[in-house]
Amino acid sequence: MESTQQLDLDPSKDDLPLRANTNHMLVRHYVLDLTVDFQRKVIGGNIVLFLEPGKGADGLKVHSTHSEDPCTPDVVEGEEASCSASATHVPGDAVPCGEKSDVSKCSWDDESEDFTLVLDCCDLLVSKVEEVDVSTVPELRKLGDEDEMDVVSSQHSSFVLVQRLIAIPSDQWRQQQDLYLQCSHASGAHTQPLLFHMDQWSLQVKKKGVQTPCDFPRILRIWYETKPTGGSVRWTKDQDDRGCVYTMGSPINNRALFPCQEPPVAMSTWRARVRAPCEYTVLLSGENQASPVPEETGFFQWDYFVTMPMPASTFTIAVGMWQEARAGAPNLEEGKNEEPSAELSCSSMTSVGSRPTDQCFKIQSSRPKLTFSAKEEDEQSSCSHVNYPCRFVNNTSRAQVVLPHRVFAPFCHLQKVEATVLPLLPLCLAAAHSVLGVHPFSRLDVLIVPPGFSSLGMASPHIIFLSQSVLAGERGLCGARLCHEIAHSWFGLAIGARDWTEEWISEGFATYLEDVFWAKVQQLARSEDEEQRRLKALLRWRRLKDELVNSEEELLVLRPNKDTTGEVSESGASTVKHALNPGKPFMQVHYLKGYFFLKFLASKVGEDEFLSFFRVFVRRFHGQLILSQSRPHPWSCLFGLAGYTWNSEVAGRNQLDVGAHSDCARSGRGGCKMDACEWRCWKGHQAEESGAQGELQRVKSGAAGPAA
Repeated sequence: MESTQQLDLDPSKDDLPLRANTNHMLVRHYVLDLTVDFQRKVIGGNIVLFLEPGKGADGLKVHSTHSEDPCTPDVVEGEEASCSASATHVPGDAVPCGEKSDVSKCSWDDESEDFTLVLDCCDLLVSKVEEVDVSTVPELRKLGDEDEMDVVSSQHSSFVLVQRLIAIPSDQWRQQQDLYLQCSHASGAHTQPLLFHMDQWSLQVKKKGVQTPCDFPRILRIWYETKPTGGSVRWTKDQDDRGCVYTMGSPINNRALFPCQEPPVAMSTWRARVRAPCEYTVLLSGENQASPVPEETGFFQWDYFVTMPMPASTFTIAVGMWQEARAGAPNLEEGKNEEPSAELSCSSMTSVGSRPTDQCFKIQSSRPKLTFSAKEEDEQSSCSHVNYPCRFVNNTSRAQVVLPHRVFAPFCHLQKVEATVLPLLPLCLAAAHSVLGVHPFSRLDVLIVPPGFSSLGMASPHIIFLSQSVLAGERGLCGARLCHEIAHSWFGLAIGARDWTEEWISEGFATYLEDVFWAKVQQLARSEDEEQRRLKALLRWRRLKDELVNSEEELLVLRPNKDTTGEVSESGASTVKHALNPGKPFMQVHYLKGYFFLKFLASKVGEDEFLSFFRVFVRRFHGQLILSQSRPHPWSCLFGLAGYTWNSEVAGRNQLDVGAHSDCARSGRGGCKMDACEWRCWKGHQAEESGAQGELQRVKSGAAGPAA
């Protein structure tokens, strides 16, 4: 199936394989129906996948799986694969592949020329995979022409109806979501059974006699259970010593929570029905604020959905005895420099380029300004992404400064959360809106996660996890971290990297915008803001220098795949370089190099101009995946404003024409063409070290008080 010229997908010791053959078949929608079992520490049930042939499906010639295809590992001799059977699935009967069960067994024909659907999967117990018969869904048939449906085969009519379901216009999203749910409840098809096989990193499914993706079933149902030791979710106890489970941002993402396509290009929508004991609250990355519905079993049922296509890795769930924080009287006595002014309200946030206290200050520049009239902003808001109900073109959403939001925590932290996180959250949301405009998501939940969380925060669609560490000390840490995670709504979620190794696109932007948002929340005078930022820059520069000295060289490169960044095999499979390296989660290099790169450009353009560019950027690229060298190039306008040229001959390799820059030649880097981010980051270091060191000396000598 793969040419010998394709990428070598045999993972090294720390590379994460992405096995899904997304060029052949794409998952467009997931429907999860799951039950959380705290006694056994498993999540079990079924997931329904709605499929569509990928861009490489036409003309695909399937060869024996003993060919050069690196994403289809050889089956261990003697191993068997389960086949779907007409027997009713019994909850809890999931078994590892290869063990005996009540369902029938068939040999996994390794020499077959049948098409194989490959899903990313590990640490799951799959008991059955079946094709879903949508002919039993009367509402779905209304999407087709009755005369046409009568003259074509049952299977072909099913394919046509599913394709039309996927293509329903975004203004009819409620009908689409309802039909997805109805189809997920349909019975299994009484046709040729599906074979499936599991290896360490994937679930492989095929139907005997089907040799192309275009003839492969369009709706599959997979019955499975997670393992207590699975790497995608963490079973633990909260700060009140009560059981809970949540997705903790694992390097393997969600493949140990449900079978999925993990490459970022596999953007899909989802709907999840989760059952949990009645005393538990289920939080999930969904657009709606779910209300629990009691069941006869004593469990509560929670339903969430998402209409904006997102990578499966962004799906997030947390189940625990969380308590919702309630608004109380704000404490205005402590930490005046660290918390918002008592007079500050969300409506007082000013738009991009303006300062609350230094209104008369203007940056003088001879370069053209990135300013837009109201009419031009409306024209700029036309979308370039796939069809979905986008908030950027909705007038009500565009005027929504503060999203509906809730904050959850264990009971022991509730009072602290009500005094810190709850009053800060609307101010941080308003600050972000004043800089970047429309919030990409319709609501936000914030959860203080159990101890042992590996970072200060993690952002997902509609939900943010915060470490309990942000509750300690002054409010500055909590506020800055909220600003950082909120920035990910635009950079990292609404705009994502097409190759996960380019995480600087997410983390570098969020780190830079964290300071911008927090300065607006604090309502600092310009001089105070600049002092605070210089001190932060010095601390970040010292952290970066430490990492540059003490870390593996390969982990310090912003684009480790260099010219092959974003490239995949013929099937769509690839690897994420160094994703499983145990030291990588503790590194800040992508945050800091990206931050200094952006800070350097802002110093050349002027911050007002720079933030205007950000606003234009999110209007242009929201809902899309980008690379550093995407075409049209996302940075070309910005480089022009900064007075630099992007060499068209090498733009695809993300390199600057720096031959004319004598300071680069003097740097000892040979004067050769360097990676743009690397060169700008190096230049930013020089400026920051001289400026920030001077600021530190002023602080030490008492000439300036600490501003952080």
